[in-house]
Amino acid sequence: FFFDMQISGASNMSSWSPQLALASAAVCGAIVFVAYQQSSVEASLWTTTTTPALQRPIVRNVDLRSSPRTASSSRLAASHLGKPASVSHLAEDLEPIEFPKLNESKTPFDLRSLAAGMLCMFSMAAAYLLGKQQGKKQPHNGEQFALMAATGSTGQNQIVYNPPAFGRTTVLDRVDTPKDMKSLSREQLKQLADELRYEVLKVVSQKGGHLGSALGVIELTVALHYVFNAPEDPIVWDVSHQCYPHKILTGRRDRMHTLRDKNGVSGFAKRSESEYDAFGAGHSSTSISAALGMAVARDRQNKPNHCVAVIGDGAITGGMAYEAMNCAAYLDSRLIVILNDNDQVSLPTGTPSAGGIGPVGSLSTATNKVVNSGAAFDIREMARSLNELLPTDVKEMNKVVDKYTRGLITGGTLFEELGFLYIGPVDGHDLDQLIPIMQRLYMHREKPVLLHVKTRKGAGYQPAMTASDKYHAVPKFDVPTGQKVKSPPVVTYTSVFADTLVGLGQDDRSVVAITAAMPGGTGIDKFGERFPSRTFDVGIAEQHAVTFAAGLAVEGLKPFCAVYSTFLQRGYDQMVHDVALQKLPVRLIMDRAGLVGHDGPTHHGSFDLSFLGCIPDLIIMAPSNELELMDMVTTAYAIDDLPTCVRYPRGSVYGIAKLKSLFGYELERMPDRGRVLPVGKGWVVHRAKEDAAQKIAILSIGTRLSAAVEASRYLESLGDIGVTVADARFMKPLDEELITELAQNHEAVIMIEENSIGGFGDHVIHFMHDAGLLDDGKVKVRSMVLPDVWIEAATWNQQIQEAGLVAADIEALALKLLGREAPKEADGEEADVSAAVAKDVSVDKEVDALAKEAVETINKEVINAHHAK
Repeated sequence: FFFDMQISGASNMSSWSPQLALASAAVCGAIVFVAYQQSSVEASLWTTTTTPALQRPIVRNVDLRSSPRTASSSRLAASHLGKPASVSHLAEDLEPIEFPKLNESKTPFDLRSLAAGMLCMFSMAAAYLLGKQQGKKQPHNGEQFALMAATGSTGQNQIVYNPPAFGRTTVLDRVDTPKDMKSLSREQLKQLADELRYEVLKVVSQKGGHLGSALGVIELTVALHYVFNAPEDPIVWDVSHQCYPHKILTGRRDRMHTLRDKNGVSGFAKRSESEYDAFGAGHSSTSISAALGMAVARDRQNKPNHCVAVIGDGAITGGMAYEAMNCAAYLDSRLIVILNDNDQVSLPTGTPSAGGIGPVGSLSTATNKVVNSGAAFDIREMARSLNELLPTDVKEMNKVVDKYTRGLITGGTLFEELGFLYIGPVDGHDLDQLIPIMQRLYMHREKPVLLHVKTRKGAGYQPAMTASDKYHAVPKFDVPTGQKVKSPPVVTYTSVFADTLVGLGQDDRSVVAITAAMPGGTGIDKFGERFPSRTFDVGIAEQHAVTFAAGLAVEGLKPFCAVYSTFLQRGYDQMVHDVALQKLPVRLIMDRAGLVGHDGPTHHGSFDLSFLGCIPDLIIMAPSNELELMDMVTTAYAIDDLPTCVRYPRGSVYGIAKLKSLFGYELERMPDRGRVLPVGKGWVVHRAKEDAAQKIAILSIGTRLSAAVEASRYLESLGDIGVTVADARFMKPLDEELITELAQNHEAVIMIEENSIGGFGDHVIHFMHDAGLLDDGKVKVRSMVLPDVWIEAATWNQQIQEAGLVAADIEALALKLLGREAPKEADGEEADVSAAVAKDVSVDKEVDALAKEAVETINKEVINAHHAK
């Protein structure tokens, strides 16, 4: 039992005294002695016929040893002499075994009991000696940056990063694709890992991006591409934010300077970008399902390749991962799953909550129980060799005890009960371990296998390893110091929500907050610091988060469930079935609504108004600024008979000066608390001039109100156009009175939103149609939404311009609806071209459609030129 406990790790054993080691050995020996003496009474408990849970055969792990079992003693001796000991012997041969039936009669004192006790005592003493010897090992010699030499996590070897001298990447320069790695020696592969870490640091320090996760899989990525044959052996990265090293090794190194730019290298795996990106990702817990599908397709086509899924300990908390593993065992398809366990489920780890400050979930606790990858495994091998000297029934009993003890201590039993062959845990930063193990896995051709590797996020770079979020996502930074290049301090919509929620929590103890592994991103970390017992981080489990919030609401609490808009897609059925259908007052807070910039299409919050708008008994709000956000969070708090949704964008708020100049607020400072808004009522920001020859209305919801105000000012500057600008505030229920007034008193109405088709604008048009507001044909109606295409990674400004939702787009559409051209006084060459085209084209029913479209395009360019000037 002792062999697999964490205390057998050399880092802990080295502090033991000889007396403590011997005393512990004596206790363990006595326990084993008594257990064997009692076995004559309890022999029936160990048979396969009396316990249904144990009736099926037990499958032992694959034997990864490169030498016979009898060679274990020589390996142990070699380790005492300072020679590297083989650690590629993690498990036993594939063969079904059963619990042995012990002899029914025993003598009061037999040799087997004595041998078992002596075996345990000897192993304890050996562990002590190995621990002492391991503790005397010196760290890696050589010059390192002070900030780049760091110790790994508990139970792991030291992680030392040696930056290439003068930035020369002599090995990496020879690797364009994984095939170029096949001829490299083990030492060259280690050098390649160092150079790859340097390259990742260089790229991300200049471009920003996901740093900690990429640094944590450097050695794992090198081992994977060295052993397996991508793209023939597809490697599926879960979430795929950690795949920068993979991209560098697969032919994209020369384009990494475009990382997350428009038309550049994506920050996630993307099938259209490279054949080595086997499956696109951005959301979590999908890799095992995708790799299983590939494996089944391979089997159907009688192909020999492997299918590999790499999933983190955060992503594996998602229910979809377990659904896939359950199915994999049922199909019994050859699949390799690599669990990259870095002890970080939430961002940031350490946020105070009702469950404490550790990583979320029991699985994280289980996988934390790690044995040392060197000495402890040698001890286990030595014990196996000694076990061969014992009688057969005792020998078989020890094997079974070893298997289940190891599973209980390391977490492997869970995966083995799901039908996987569990191997590990393994030091994910030690190529001397990873490569031999993966080579044996490559030869494995039977049931699904799960290899459990322990890594450290940000490995080799001290600032990343010590930060609470492990430098998960960073802006540009200085590599030697770790100092991030920061913009001037700004207030974000997320922080406004968090401060408002904390204020509500101070007044009402029934206010509780839920997040799905994103306390920092959603602002729930602020609430957790103030009210830890009322904060619930459920891990990457949006489905559970929504229904969990529903359960809290049933018992009278006021739950605020904060998730990213893009991740709420995973909790849609729960919103319908568990929340709205039962009219439970869950307050759903959707951060990152609309376009999100460099993270691209996997993270855009483009669809929430569309997929939530069709659900009955749901109140949906979208603030146009920070004041409105405070009011809407307060309004959601006050509603106790229906579920409410508030969606707001990523980024910084306007500030008092712009609030006053854009929207006409009269305030000198921000209020301390929000106010409760009348449900289903919008407000008019600016009214059209009564004497205007033509009138048009712009009805906005959410972020596009400022663009509508800017467009109105330009249009009214033309002299005879009056523009009314209104903020709808609510998508459900609609302000039908406001919409009716706009339709009846204006020649045209434009609705604008930062959402896909099927959202706010469609609901307004549907109401107008049913109310008969369109019957007489006097009002023209248009809806401006995100185009029905995927908007790729770029800056937010580039994306919103590509979407056609800036002020110039509103102005061009308004002029078109009013039958107007661009003003003749507009400056620039574009204005001359526009006037020439307009002069030659008569605007009547016979105008050629293509020429008309050209005029509209040029008008838009003229307006853009005006704004640029």
